[in-house]
Amino acid sequence: MTSTTPPAPAMTRPSRSAPRPPSPVPVLVHLVIWGGAAAVLALWWSDTPSVVGAAGWLTGAGRITGLLAGYACAILLLLMARVPLLDRAIGTDRLARWHAMGGRYVISLACAHVLLIIWGYALESRTGVVDQTTTLVLHYPDLLKGTIGFSLFLVTAIVSVRAVRRRIPYETWHLLHFGTYLAVFLAFWHQLSDGADFTGNRPAQLAWYTLYIAVAALLAWYRFAVPVRRALRHRLYVAEVRPEAPGVVSVYLSGSRLAELRAEPGQFFRWRFLTRGMWWAANPYSLSAAPHPEYLRITVKASGGHSAALAHLRPGTRVLAEGPYGAFTARRRRTRKTLLLGGGVGITPLRTLFETLPGEVVLVYRARRPEDLALRGELDALAAARGAAVHYVVDEPAAYSSPLTAEALRGLVPDLAERDVYLCGPPGMTEAALCALREAGVPRRRVHHESFAF
Repeated sequence: MTSTTPPAPAMTRPSRSAPRPPSPVPVLVHLVIWGGAAAVLALWWSDTPSVVGAAGWLTGAGRITGLLAGYACAILLLLMARVPLLDRAIGTDRLARWHAMGGRYVISLACAHVLLIIWGYALESRTGVVDQTTTLVLHYPDLLKGTIGFSLFLVTAIVSVRAVRRRIPYETWHLLHFGTYLAVFLAFWHQLSDGADFTGNRPAQLAWYTLYIAVAALLAWYRFAVPVRRALRHRLYVAEVRPEAPGVVSVYLSGSRLAELRAEPGQFFRWRFLTRGMWWAANPYSLSAAPHPEYLRITVKASGGHSAALAHLRPGTRVLAEGPYGAFTARRRRTRKTLLLGGGVGITPLRTLFETLPGEVVLVYRARRPEDLALRGELDALAAARGAAVHYVVDEPAAYSSPLTAEALRGLVPDLAERDVYLCGPPGMTEAALCALREAGVPRRRVHHESFAF
């Protein structure tokens, strides 16, 4: 294969699109989810003529928590199916936060289901909890599968705890997370075989099958079929790797028919580099230049084994890319004035927005040292070309440092409360920025946050 050196990023004219009203999709998705949960409770209600005694109350509560846990499993998979409508209207990072929050509910419901059912059955049969557990697991149809699935859920919950997740590489955590697919598959058969609300209830069974088959079809199509089809069509490869700052490199990628990807400034792809030690992991990196018909560019800081290895990629290395993903785009803009607030390598999606967002744009870029200000030359050129303001804030030397507070931000951007704010950076920086923006009077609906945590 021959590779060509891509040209320097061209400057794209800012779009003239007008600010858009908020999308109704997030509200509609919430209504559908809660409506489904109400339907699940109605299934239990219609199937339960009466509840008598402590055993009846315990088993009834166990049935409710089991139904809700089963329904929530399907919803969690749907949120991560990367359906374009949800991804563009809600945002991948926001969906990931919903998924993480829902995961905690699923684990809590599943644990409650197990404990309540065992306790209720033990009271009803007047046996010990241990004996009842053994009887359920070994003698009820598909309950051994359900037990294995429940154990896999617990393992996933443990590795997803923040204190544990910080200690393991992203690639390892992501691989272990795939165990939830097997867990859901095993638990599904247990629900239909042992669930009192499904045995003998053909309409309920068909509804459950429909729900899970629909979610499985969306997962298979958008997470597997579409990426494979795009890989064969676009045939991406590494064209060049350029150093940008200490530990920071830009990777230029070329291929066929790149315009058909319809990537937007601010979006990201999940990149899988088909070379030794990297082929098995697909990591999310934002575009750091506006999409070009001949190439795409990402800029990455070495913060782990995978990101550090990008500096050693060879031209011609094949690449699989899933995406584009994310709603961190001009579609979120509500006003004609914008502040872009970035920290560290979080500048990458903001650089593309600084180039293309219409209206009056101010960029504030924070870093630890002046030499850590990646892409500074490009940012200065963009600021000069469009007559925009760019402010650099560094922690060292102290003379150039500035606290991330409402007062400090208003000193740089006096009309801060009138602007949309696009925020991207490390977790500590973004948490401080969110507090400062709230204190400065920026409405929550006009703060658009791209998280590094998913």
